[in-house]
Amino acid sequence: MLRAKAGDEGAFTELVAAYQDRIVGIFCHLLGNQEAAEDLAQEVFLRIYRSRDKYEPKAKFSTWLFRIANNLASNSRRNKGRRREVALNPNDSGPLGMRPEEQLLMEKSGMMPSRQVGLKETQAVVRQALETLNERQQMAVLLHKFEGMSYADIGATMKLSEAAVKSLLSRARENLRVQLEKHIHG
Repeated sequence: MLRAKAGDEGAFTELVAAYQDRIVGIFCHLLGNQEAAEDLAQEVFLRIYRSRDKYEPKAKFSTWLFRIANNLASNSRRNKGRRREVALNPNDSGPLGMRPEEQLLMEKSGMMPSRQVGLKETQAVVRQALETLNERQQMAVLLHKFEGMSYADIGATMKLSEAAVKSLLSRARENLRVQLEKHIHG
């Protein structure tokens, strides 16, 4: 990011390449719509590009990036309630945008079709359970489990203390446990 701030356009292109799929994946999980996720990801990078001159490395770049993404996701959901939109089934809107290494692993694993069906069903159940969480719990879980962020980094991204992140994730895990037990036990 410091190279991009100094005017290196190639460095900005590298940042987009490194983070775009991950941002789209998070938005897709949160919004359930691939096209909206891609639009918001584009907006994240547009805001970063416009703010590159003001960037100060007070935290990791990824923390700053995910804070912008979190704010845009919150704004988008708030605005969605004000507009009349037709909800699309997340299964009809394309892939969730796995990280490239996860996609490669899946492609290389040669999973049998029967396992892939079971995996898709499991993913749908987990996605439905995630959708029952409130906005803050969803974002915290996605950042922790899918992005591998530490409690401190999640706190910086979401403007929460580390203790608040731990509590938020604990409540989210309990809510997910309750939802997933319903599926497992009937």
